[in-house]
Order: sequence, then structure tokens, then C-alpha cells
Amino acid sequence: MIDSLQALIAQTGTQLKLHWVTAEPDMPRSLRGIGPEQTRQSLIGSLNCIHPNRLQIIGQQEQTYLSALGTNAFADTVEKLFSDHPAAVIFTDGVMPDAALLAAAERTQTPLLASTLIDQDLINHLRYFLTHALAERKTLHGVFIEVLGMGVLLIGNPAVGKSELALELITRGHRLIADDAPRFARIAPDVLEGTCPELLRDFLEVRGLGILNIRAMFGEGAVLRSKTLNLIIDLQPLDQQQLACIDRLTGSLTIANILEVTVPKVLMPVAPGRNLAILVEAAVRHQILRIRGYDASEDFTNRQARAIDVDQSDPPMALR
Repeated sequence: MIDSLQALIAQTGTQLKLHWVTAEPDMPRSLRGIGPEQTRQSLIGSLNCIHPNRLQIIGQQEQTYLSALGTNAFADTVEKLFSDHPAAVIFTDGVMPDAALLAAAERTQTPLLASTLIDQDLINHLRYFLTHALAERKTLHGVFIEVLGMGVLLIGNPAVGKSELALELITRGHRLIADDAPRFARIAPDVLEGTCPELLRDFLEVRGLGILNIRAMFGEGAVLRSKTLNLIIDLQPLDQQQLACIDRLTGSLTIANILEVTVPKVLMPVAPGRNLAILVEAAVRHQILRIRGYDASEDFTNRQARAIDVDQSDPPMALR
């Protein structure tokens, strides 16, 4: 996981033409910061001394602004820049720090870097990279599969049939992302992206058959590296009393909370004779309609209400 400045430069330095202006720190320098004030700072952005960034970027425009300041204002700005203890200050567009900035960086032990890229290109690349590299992560037990373009997580007790169901869905043209331990990262306030640990990629364990390589068996189109999580299906064997508690009109739709992101969750009863693959496809199609604003139970209720209104409005037949 990328969580230090040195690891970030090692990973992206060549592509983004980044190099050290000051000496590379001996100890890992945290990108997130340590104190609560630092952890709340934005990861990267153009020079900002009011809402400081962990990575402060100085390009041509910022350099022009600093050069136009008076002696005292320049000294105050430099003091504020480094007193906030950024992870690093990065100079772009071929700009290089002057003696005052170098002295302040040395005094505060703040690393300086430079890149020949223009500031917005560097910011956009690093912001995208850091959003994924530093995202909150959680590993869940289940099978993560793409069904009809939706990321679906199959969960349930061991031996309930998650892998067998996933295998049947794969034979129907859907794609495997991760078996057993999918890893989810919060890459946006309401978006979870699921991936597979490298060791488990392409593999699916099916009881009685052992470990299957889905890519080797079904081809490249049967696997997918990552997908956003759109729906959770909880496979549970239920008795008659539990089945009777499920609302026959609205079903068993609830909400799961993962990394503070709410995800629709459907409880799907498992019983002999039920074609779970078809039911999963139907659940996904039903959820797609909900996202588009259509709710079948609401439509049925409204239709029933209209039918009652029509019956009540008809005049009684005359007696003969």
C-alpha cells in the first residue's frame, strides 16, 4: 500500500518526471500526516496557505504570485507554507525554488521535489493515483461477480452454494471478479470498488471439484479485474416461518453499510428446486429498474388503487 512520500515517488516518479530537489528523507514521510489537523487536509492541490494541502504544488502562476509579493508578505507566506508541515512541496513547469524556499525547507526538514509537467497535469495524475492508493479498504467473505453490468456480492454461510451459483452464472455469460476474499475500497463518498487479491485472481473454489481457473476454462471474457459494488445478495436457507415473514409485495430489500457507504442488500432464500442463477439475474434487473426510478411494488399498489377507485365510481345497476 502506498502511504509514504518515498513510496509514491518510487511508484510514479518516472511517469510523472518527478525528482528530488532536496535529499530524500531517511525515514518514511507520511502522506496522510499524523495529527488530526494534517489528516483532514486535502491530499494535493495548488499552493494554498488558508486550506493547506499535504502536497503543495507551485507552478508558473504560483511563482509569479510569490515574486510579486513584498519582502514581508513573501516571508510570511513562506513561513506559513512550511509551518503547516506539508508532506512535500512540488515545483512544476520547470520552476525551481529560490534560496529563501530552500532555506525554509532545510530548516523545517520539508522535502522539495520538481517535475517538468505542467501543474494541472501533475495534480490530476497524482489525485487519481492517491484516491485509489489511499482509499479505505475492507475485505469481505463472499464471491464478487459482474451480472448484467452490475457488481454483485454473493454472501452467506459456508457451504450454502455461493461458488456453485457463481459458476452457473459464469456459464451464463457473467464474469468473475473475486472468490472468497474480495477487497473493497472506498474511492468516492458513495462508491466502493471491489478487486481480487493477486494470489486469488482468476480462481474459484467449488466443493467437490477443488480450485478452478476460470480464465483458463472459459477465456478472458469470463473474468474482470475490478468493479463497483452495486448489490449484495445474501443466500440463506429459511424455514417456513422465516419465509412467511418476508413481505410478498416488497420482498426482502434492505441496506448494508460498508465503509460508511450504503449498498442495497437482498435476502434470497435457498431451497431445493429454486433456480438461483435466474433469481440473481432477476434481482439485478429489478435493482436496475429501481435505479432508473421504477418500483414494481409501487406500480402494482397504484394500479390496485386505481382499480378500486374505478369500481367505486361505477353507478349501481338498476333493478329490473
